[in-house]
Amino acid sequence: MRPTITAFKSSPDRGRGQARDMRVRWALEEAGLPYDVRLVSFAAMKAPAHLALHPFGQIPTFEDGDLALFESGAIVLHIAEHHGGLLPTDASARSRAIAWMFAALSTMEPPIVELGMAMLFERDRRWYAERLPMLQDRVRIRLGELYRRLGDADWLDGAFSAGDLMMVTVLRRLNTSGLLEDYPDIAAYVGRGEARPAFRRAFDAQLAVFEAALRSQNGSAGGSP
Repeated sequence: MRPTITAFKSSPDRGRGQARDMRVRWALEEAGLPYDVRLVSFAAMKAPAHLALHPFGQIPTFEDGDLALFESGAIVLHIAEHHGGLLPTDASARSRAIAWMFAALSTMEPPIVELGMAMLFERDRRWYAERLPMLQDRVRIRLGELYRRLGDADWLDGAFSAGDLMMVTVLRRLNTSGLLEDYPDIAAYVGRGEARPAFRRAFDAQLAVFEAALRSQNGSAGGSP
């Protein structure tokens, strides 16, 4: 039986690979695992069946036999621990890779998401112009700290790992912010992640969902009343 993940039926990221199922898709592709996807609407995410899988009514979820998981970080860690290619075999290096996973989610992602939400939803608020530089500076601090550690290395700690996978997916949220332009080594790091064949397969799979939904909408709009 193949694992099944859930993803947005109509993703708000418009196929840019920002939704958190992207992380799980990428991990499954790196591990060489076939998987199924169950698309859920926003209404279905709040229905009892989905809430039984994800108590906060979000995506992604992961089902494999009797196991059901939620939270993208936990799912990626599970995949990495049970399949090759995402965690080093050396115990210390393995622990460091997991630490980078947590750093991506707990240290890097919160200020990046806060900035992104402000740019999307607060542009018309009177305080936006004053608040934006503060949010950008918070992200720059983290980028500077990450740059001092990464330098011009290909990956965070030797070979590519689940830590890099998680960090790249977090940093990609800055692709349209202009902030990565000041950190060319980090931008190059993100580019290396995006160039991996497993990433491209995962990205194309998520994009296909958006394109199919768009075709369906256009077909409905062009149909007879």
